[in-house]
Amino acid sequence: MTEEKIVRIGGAAAAWGDTILGARQLVEKGNVDYLVGDYLAEVTMALLARAKGKAPDGGYIPDWLASVKPLLPEIKRQGIKLITNSGGMNPLACRDAFLAAAAEAGLEFDVAVVTGDDLTPFAQDIQDAQPSEMFSGAPLPKAFASMNAYLGAGAIAEALAKGADVVITGRVVDSAMVLGPLIHEFGWQADDYDYLSAGSLAGHVIECGAQATGGLFTDWQDVADGWSDMGFPIVECAKDGSFVVTKAAGTGGKVTTGTVAEQIVYEIGDPQSYHLPDVVCDFSEVTLEQVAEDRVRVSNAKGRAPGPDYKVCGTYVDGFRVVTTYMVAGWQAGRKGRRTAEALVERTGRLMAAKGFAPYREVSIEVIGAEDTYGANARASEAREVIVKIGLKHEDMKALEIFAREFAHPGVAMAQGLTGVLHGRPKPTPVLRVHSFLWPKDKVPVTIHRGEEATQLPAMPGQSADAPAAHPAPQSEAASGPTATVPLRALAWGRSGDKGNHANIGVIARRPQFFSVIAEQVTEERMAQFFAHYLEGPVHRYVMPGFHALNFLLENVLGGGGTASLRYDPQAKTYAQMFLDLPVEVPSAWLEKGGVLAGWSDALE
Repeated sequence: MTEEKIVRIGGAAAAWGDTILGARQLVEKGNVDYLVGDYLAEVTMALLARAKGKAPDGGYIPDWLASVKPLLPEIKRQGIKLITNSGGMNPLACRDAFLAAAAEAGLEFDVAVVTGDDLTPFAQDIQDAQPSEMFSGAPLPKAFASMNAYLGAGAIAEALAKGADVVITGRVVDSAMVLGPLIHEFGWQADDYDYLSAGSLAGHVIECGAQATGGLFTDWQDVADGWSDMGFPIVECAKDGSFVVTKAAGTGGKVTTGTVAEQIVYEIGDPQSYHLPDVVCDFSEVTLEQVAEDRVRVSNAKGRAPGPDYKVCGTYVDGFRVVTTYMVAGWQAGRKGRRTAEALVERTGRLMAAKGFAPYREVSIEVIGAEDTYGANARASEAREVIVKIGLKHEDMKALEIFAREFAHPGVAMAQGLTGVLHGRPKPTPVLRVHSFLWPKDKVPVTIHRGEEATQLPAMPGQSADAPAAHPAPQSEAASGPTATVPLRALAWGRSGDKGNHANIGVIARRPQFFSVIAEQVTEERMAQFFAHYLEGPVHRYVMPGFHALNFLLENVLGGGGTASLRYDPQAKTYAQMFLDLPVEVPSAWLEKGGVLAGWSDALE
């Protein structure tokens, strides 16, 4: 009987700035076939474009090369293949730097580069077409700092088929770096949509590094002992699309249905219509099974035909901003700190007007420690130490320089107890805003570079497939009778993140029997009420019966999102943990001796 083929892929990085030691752990302890390095975020492309403008051989992420360079002899010995998007805005320069490092080690690698995502050569065509922003409908900016299509997995698979040991890309969807090897290894075809969705899910699970192995887990106390040496994720993938999530033995972290479920709901929006270049994924009926310690089997992803367009992320400069913080301590610290910020804004606004500048375009004051970020849900407690954050926007950098010069004034003329200005006078910086739009795939010249050879690939097929009917919420099975109030965290795990200016909050039942209670009480209306102090759009709720989860999308809730936002949390990283304070009613019997929530406060507080 032939043994089933299993492909092991490790995710060594979650973003630019993540530790460079993930690669060493996976090479030395992971027994992986492929090592993936994921480094790109939306605004990262604008920063890399600026770096390339300053130096022709710049514009790529140096962290990847720093992580793999000392490991090249062992990578070669084991035959591990490398896939990375660290090419950023200059993947050919990244290739040259890698080849130089390999030559220095006396090693040879077959390196392929995927280009075509950078659409700045087609800026005039795009301006002529005037594609509107795909989420807000906003018109096209006059000029972009960067403009990159999110490419798919096809070119990566083709490069591997040509014999590449290393594939370096610019902007691709993060999951494509896992799907590409699986297409190559298993011979999946362009219309094997369920397989392509499953492979994309495997990529989605490991694309954020240790987030899948207990990093950011709601039950942090179960993982904290391993934080100093977190294990990086490995997916063991089979031809039928199922895969097991695990990590290297002896490393920190934890792989459970909870940690994996949290990563699956992370930033996916509608789980029945997660759009990628290769496939539209439906993760709503995915099932999770704990098959052994630190081993979770994932199966039942579904897919359908992708559309005819690539999503394009354009970034542009939209004025300037300054953000700074300081500490205030002592009696009434919150009120004292808030008033110092208000007075400083009033003072500098008056000085700006005297010099002929317009008022601030946007002002954001948040007192962290006084629960400003909770809005109406803040608890009435008198903090004795707080961090005051002031964020300001203006069209003119010189106007913000007035604020920067006056910033020290409160420390000598206003409130006693002010300190903690660790970085000196704040410096105004450009506001980088994202404009996402769709662009036809047949107008994007995806090209593979291998040695002196450059091969342009034919355009990917695309069509609009009908979305499946939304899943109904489960009927409540809670018995009638006395009830008790507990926080949502007693019943659920949660994970949140951003989708541009939108927030994504996933809520996963700790036990299947909790799901109907959660679905009945955790509604769109209650979500909207909880974040009413920020929310400027509707809330959408999606049901994921496969592993008993709800996924929420809150539109226009992040003050612009990313670097366009002045918020202390511009990416909704805290939203799920805040929302898990929501009170819910459960049968009193659940808390009694022998009940499913007996002792929950000891375990979760």
